[in-house]
Amino acid sequence: MTVKEDFINLPFFVENGWVKKTCPVCGRVFWTLNPEREKCGDQPCEPYSFIGQKVGVSVDSISEVRRMFIDFFEKRGHTSVRRYPVVARWREDVYLVGASIYDFQPWVTEGLVPPPANPLVISQPSIRLTDVDNVGKTSRHLTGFEMMAHHAFNFPGVNIYWANETVEFAYELFTRVYGVKPEEITFIYDMWSGGGNAGEDYEVIVRGLEVATLVFMHYKTDESGGLIPISNRIVDTGYGLERIYWLLTGAYNVYEAVFPEIVEYLRVQSGLERPQEEIMSKVARASGSLDYKKPLEALATLSNIAQSVGMSVNELKRYLEPYEAIYAIADHTRTLMWMIGDGIVPSNTGAGYLARLLIRRSLRYMRKLGLEMKLSDIIAKQIEKWRNDFPEYSEVQEDILDIIDYEEERFRETVARGEKVIEEIIKDSLDKGVKEIPGDTLLKLYESHGIPPEFLEERAAQRGLTVNTVGFYSKLAELKGRSAQAFKEAVRMQIDPSLVQGFPPTRKLYYENEKLFEFTAKVVGIIDGKYLVLDQTAFYPEGGGQLADTGYLEFDGRRCEVVHVLKVGDVILHEVRGELPAVGSTLRGVVNISRRLNLMRHHTATHVILGALRKVLGKHVWQAGALKTEDYVRFDFTHHKPITPEQAQQIELLANRVVWENRRVVKRFIGRTEAEQKYGFTLYQGGVVPEKVLRVVEIEGWDAEACGGMHVDNTGEIGLIKIVGFEKIQDGVVRVVFKAGEPALRYVQSRDFLVSALKELLKAPEETLVEKVAELMSRVDHLEKEVKRLKEQTLIGSLQQTVAPALTIGETEVYLIDSADAEPREVATTLGRLKPNAVVVVYGKDGKIAIKVGDRALSTYDARDIGRKLCEKLGGRGGGVRDLFQGRVDDVANLRKVLADVFGA
Repeated sequence: MTVKEDFINLPFFVENGWVKKTCPVCGRVFWTLNPEREKCGDQPCEPYSFIGQKVGVSVDSISEVRRMFIDFFEKRGHTSVRRYPVVARWREDVYLVGASIYDFQPWVTEGLVPPPANPLVISQPSIRLTDVDNVGKTSRHLTGFEMMAHHAFNFPGVNIYWANETVEFAYELFTRVYGVKPEEITFIYDMWSGGGNAGEDYEVIVRGLEVATLVFMHYKTDESGGLIPISNRIVDTGYGLERIYWLLTGAYNVYEAVFPEIVEYLRVQSGLERPQEEIMSKVARASGSLDYKKPLEALATLSNIAQSVGMSVNELKRYLEPYEAIYAIADHTRTLMWMIGDGIVPSNTGAGYLARLLIRRSLRYMRKLGLEMKLSDIIAKQIEKWRNDFPEYSEVQEDILDIIDYEEERFRETVARGEKVIEEIIKDSLDKGVKEIPGDTLLKLYESHGIPPEFLEERAAQRGLTVNTVGFYSKLAELKGRSAQAFKEAVRMQIDPSLVQGFPPTRKLYYENEKLFEFTAKVVGIIDGKYLVLDQTAFYPEGGGQLADTGYLEFDGRRCEVVHVLKVGDVILHEVRGELPAVGSTLRGVVNISRRLNLMRHHTATHVILGALRKVLGKHVWQAGALKTEDYVRFDFTHHKPITPEQAQQIELLANRVVWENRRVVKRFIGRTEAEQKYGFTLYQGGVVPEKVLRVVEIEGWDAEACGGMHVDNTGEIGLIKIVGFEKIQDGVVRVVFKAGEPALRYVQSRDFLVSALKELLKAPEETLVEKVAELMSRVDHLEKEVKRLKEQTLIGSLQQTVAPALTIGETEVYLIDSADAEPREVATTLGRLKPNAVVVVYGKDGKIAIKVGDRALSTYDARDIGRKLCEKLGGRGGGVRDLFQGRVDDVANLRKVLADVFGA
């Protein structure tokens, strides 16, 4: 038989009376114990038949369903593994965990490291936003869900179990544990791929609902989607916790099953009646066919439902909309609990972008429902609801709610600012005669201004314009959901890896003794006439945010300078200046001690500072970039708010206490899986480390990270940490600059010198310096205002006496003025105040122009239109607002003539 036939004709089916059929609707092969069954049972082949029905055993909670699953597999030799964070810190290709197998890709699935247990069972919170536009509208879609799974990793020489046993496990679980009747189960054969792997699979269907997928991974996928067989055979299963609970309860939809308390709370707060049983049941049974990313098909399904309940499609839509909003909020707020609680800070990039998307969708739905509450109030209820399942979120509740509140406040400000942008888009569309506002405008509105397209949709509809928002968020999530390959720090000179092939790995003496500053080595090669390859070295190569060592090499009474060191694969290259030693010769290497010690102090101080940041600001703080130099450290981290002076002082004090406590700094090499289990995923604060064995740097009782950099042996060696300052560098990312050791002391001394100099200049004691400077600034501000007032009076007097209009168009006077030494804008705005019925055009010798339209003339003229026409005819560019245009033209000499043409005079 072929591989396909082997997977289809499993002994479990063949030997136990199962009937193999082909579905007449979808054409897929499926197995059933009901010989009368014709269709496979999947959607949209059959409607849901479990709504309002008693299916299987009675369960008290969703937690019980999870416990039953884990107990079943533990009794069958599986080790229970704690869930991973929903942020995939250990991977470069994705931001969020979308399935339980993500936890083990690529390291375990490729056989590079052992799994945490084999076989194992897990219930993994997972997030998928590619169907976000369907959430709340269909009965089944969620952005966040728990994927219960059992995994077996079959490696060469290690055989756990494979397809036949996996299918049998599924059958036993659903029939013996969950009480589903055997004849109600179908197994549909198919193919699956994801995360770079692929394999045959079986979808498990019960009364129309897909409740599990059983994947047998034994392929890798290439860039074109082709299948490449691999020696590892991995059982990758996914059982939908929420779907199984929904099945066992027979609720209208998954939201009513999983979030009944949240749904009821939002319904009452919204002033909604309970939904009508007949309508909701009919929607639920047919909802498997609903997919709002396929609007025509969804409309056809809604039309059938509407007809069956005696409503028009529009009436049905209006009836369902408030309930759909409630369902979406219930889903989104739990997903946000997971995302924010696991360390995501909303921002304009990466996983933070996706969190912000869900926050703004939730706020949009709340506004639609007229809910007078904070989004954080709902998330607080989610944290309470899931307290027993996820107690870790109760520990960081204050941080979660603070981040959500801050985002909501910013969103309200964004919406207020966006009113003007929306009006401009609508006006521009009407001026151009456009009936439908295009999708790229919606994307720009959201990306550049943070305004959800529904805000534009509402306003546009009032003006006879249409906006197509179908699938907008799903497309956005798909576009932003995959990580670009992680940033790799560039070395000064890129080296072709093929040039180091054939060289043995360089022995890394700097790891054996970080305070080894002199060594002997043998020259094994020279590349490009300036890169030395040695058999061993104490020179640290640039990487991990730390600069390379410098120093010199001595040989045969001569010497060359080491100016840079880089690592290519396992080979370390020394860039040198001066005469080169011969290949095969022995030399003495000397590392710049002062530079190395400063780099070591700064690198360890970075770990100390990170720990202090997380202690003071919260566990959402993650490294977002770092540069450790000889003189300072520039460290970027995720945080949603500006740092207050009090927080800055507390962080600095806490960091220095760790220095004074002289804690041990332990460096050890540990297998990847063991390190993750011992320290968790904060190991990857510095980013993904693509190694089977991790070098873990642990400051005892404070911080542990996978790090290849140079570190002191005890924190006391750092001496002193001095924070220079904090600044926000982008949305959701703050930068701290600090110094350690001698550079820190020199910085403090320089501050003392400045204070002494100020005391001398101001003739004041130190404690009154701030007061004296404030007094001087107040005086300067008063004098500057007085000077500005006098200049304006002089300018007004001069203009009133010498300026005459260049043109008169009806009641509007057009002035053309040479600004001389003044700024064109200053002259234009001053005369514009004096002449409210005028258009003032001011130019300078350098081609600068400013156009001011007086208040009364605004009903007839737009400064932007005038400026655009002038720039088209005279060459140049500019921009502005309705009453003021600024720019530059190439041909000032013809300005008067062209101005007359523009005004038709």
